[in-house]
Amino acid sequence: MNTKPERDVEKGYPKADFVAKLRRLADAIENGDRFDIQIEGERIYVPVRAQFTIEHERSDDEEEIEFQIKWSRQ
Repeated sequence: MNTKPERDVEKGYPKADFVAKLRRLADAIENGDRFDIQIEGERIYVPVRAQFTIEHERSDDEEEIEFQIKWSRQ
């Protein structure tokens, strides 16, 4: 049963904060640890079993790279 409401948020960060979060993520992945992050007031727990992908999108006037982390809630 899904007890959490659907959510789709995007939050910008200053460069130094973004770099610090990437470093914490890289350390967690490398050490085989769960990654915890708070986004827009909600604490997210990324399990070790998560899958990592990189996505590239292009339109007429911009490009985007997304580092994605996905997992199923079981």
